[in-house]
Amino acid sequence: MNSIDEGPKVMGDDGEFHAQDEAVDLSGTSFEAWVALAIFWALGGVVFYQFVTRYVLNDSASWTEEIARYLLIGTVFVGAAIGVAKNNHIQVDLLYRWLPAPLGRAMALSVDVIRIAFFATMVVLTVQLMMKMDSYQMTIIDLPMNIVYGVCLFGFAMMAVRSVWVMKVHVQRGYSVLERPETTMDDR
Repeated sequence: MNSIDEGPKVMGDDGEFHAQDEAVDLSGTSFEAWVALAIFWALGGVVFYQFVTRYVLNDSASWTEEIARYLLIGTVFVGAAIGVAKNNHIQVDLLYRWLPAPLGRAMALSVDVIRIAFFATMVVLTVQLMMKMDSYQMTIIDLPMNIVYGVCLFGFAMMAVRSVWVMKVHVQRGYSVLERPETTMDDR
């Protein structure tokens, strides 16, 4: 068994740490990841403002709870597109171990088609909802609710686009993560 002393030396003889991190590479970060990060930071700012007004100033800003809820919704919907792009949403791959390879391949392709159809349907339904909710306003802030639904629409649209991309990768490489659970979307 390896002891902690057998690892690389981090502290120099001068008593200072000399660890060096690898360079951070954000070039592979997707567009929706940046959008989700921006929404998340806005959420953090609103929650911090709510904390300060409630506990420091003892005069809570009434709009912060509603806006924080909507920002959390936006974070979830846009963040879900990241999960689709990485193809790491919850899935059951146990059945694929016992199926013949051609049947497993057909089922994996049908999962991809159904996923695309589902997200495309959600885009259409969200647009229809936005058209019906045209005049609805937020409860406390005098802004249209369609802002919130627009963020959800963006998330569904990105999930649909990413689903098409995932299916394209699966077709090109000849297998999906359902058939080979040890793989990732980066494997080609």
